[in-house]
Amino acid sequence: MVQAVNRALTEAMAEDPAVILLGEDIGAAGGPFGATRGLLDRFGPERVRDTPISEAGLVGAAVGAALSGLKPVAEIMFMDFITLAMDALVNQAAKARFMFGGQRGVPMVLRTPHGGGLSAGPQHSQCLEAWLCHIPGLKVVCPATPADAQALLRSAIADPDPVVFVENKALYAMKGEVEDAPEAVPIGRARIARAGRDATIVAYGAAVHWANDAATTLAADGIEAEVIDLRSLQPWDESTVLESLARTHHLVIAQEAVEAFGVGAEIAARMADIGFDELDGPILRVGAPFTPVPFAKELERAYRPDAARIAAAVRRTLD
Repeated sequence: MVQAVNRALTEAMAEDPAVILLGEDIGAAGGPFGATRGLLDRFGPERVRDTPISEAGLVGAAVGAALSGLKPVAEIMFMDFITLAMDALVNQAAKARFMFGGQRGVPMVLRTPHGGGLSAGPQHSQCLEAWLCHIPGLKVVCPATPADAQALLRSAIADPDPVVFVENKALYAMKGEVEDAPEAVPIGRARIARAGRDATIVAYGAAVHWANDAATTLAADGIEAEVIDLRSLQPWDESTVLESLARTHHLVIAQEAVEAFGVGAEIAARMADIGFDELDGPILRVGAPFTPVPFAKELERAYRPDAARIAAAVRRTLD
């Protein structure tokens, strides 16, 4: 997946000289996870710019660059550090098109990895995407496969408004097929990762793979679960979720983030509203407990959701 991200950046920069990169250690070091490796040598220091350790400064610079006609892709090396850039992102980038009467947007992308699984501790493992989905003017995407990482990043760079591109760092080493000329993946369109008839599991990021594993386990008991990969969290594809619910009549929503007040809560509330007549069981959520992410491997393993918890939720709603 990390190579797919690199490939999307390379293609976008080769096609459009307005695309520039900003971030900490993204140049010679190639980024903390190698996503920008080789881009400094190919495109030079004017377009691949190492910044000081100041998330507020680099995101503020990205907003200004976007308003000046460039298409910056800024990187915050851990999503936890987005706290330092919230003013530029939430109060400036997200509001610009509205405050300028639609005359000007902020065509920037903010790349940032989230999630646990690496024993990085409570300040380097958080999933904070629900914060950003709550802000009008921001788009938020979270791919689960290398192919979607490449295609969605290209769509994000081409978008005329700010997009937060969330990458699950536990998936960076994941392998998958990537086409030489991939079809465009519009922001806001989900995909059916696995077809089924008995229950719908909605997930995104790493949770998509847990959901697929849960569906395989359930299939051994004759339960065919449909897995939907949201891909885009804001906007999200409520029509695809509703169509699936109309087929299966049971809904489970899985996320790595803390369960309380999360993306899953919004989907559950919306489906309870527009899909109530389709429901034959309770809508259930699977997410992390309401506590910081533990550092110890054993505790982190217990903290993060997994396939077993998703499968248990499916059985519960069917019961």
